[in-house]
Amino acid sequence: MAAEESARQILETLNEEQAGRILAGMNEVIRAGEEMRKLRAEMIKALAGFGWTQERIAQFTDMSQPAVSKQMAKHRTDDLPPHSTGALLGQRDVPWLEGRLWGLAELISEALDETARCTRCVNALTRGKKRFTPRNIDELRRLVEEDLRLHLTELPDGCQAAYDEISRGLDLPSKVAPTTSASVRRSIGHRIQRDLLRGAHAAGLRGGQR
Repeated sequence: MAAEESARQILETLNEEQAGRILAGMNEVIRAGEEMRKLRAEMIKALAGFGWTQERIAQFTDMSQPAVSKQMAKHRTDDLPPHSTGALLGQRDVPWLEGRLWGLAELISEALDETARCTRCVNALTRGKKRFTPRNIDELRRLVEEDLRLHLTELPDGCQAAYDEISRGLDLPSKVAPTTSASVRRSIGHRIQRDLLRGAHAAGLRGGQR
């Protein structure tokens, strides 16, 4: 009761501006939670499309199998693109392509020990210091192009092909607006592009050691 009374007294002393800031902060937390739930649902959908079992998805998402089963039933896998990385990556809405570019740039930066031309820009985007505006995306494209031109032999295979595909898509993006939010689409595109290139590079290194 004492805690409730104290909380009531604090609320009574808040002015409109202070209350507005508190509620705005709460809204940000709630939106972030909703975005992450959407992102996880999209990832489960994509992994199911690649043939992952419910048990494996549950292990990596730290969810129970019934919860995973419920998610998979909610997002039926028969509306997924064919089970190939090309079909999954080859979506042409702007947020998806921006995410792929972001993931590619991040991989390039890591491969060049953060000496890449794109490093500062990609770090600013990742930390939220820059937004995904057309101007910033154009800047990132230019910097990635420079890194590919100067350091292509030092980078994982597939970087140039990935950039060419992303660049063509950004020049002529799809006019169909996706139902999932832009930030979720961007996050998924980023993660999948980055991890697929990294996985292909690791597989190539293992193959070369045989």
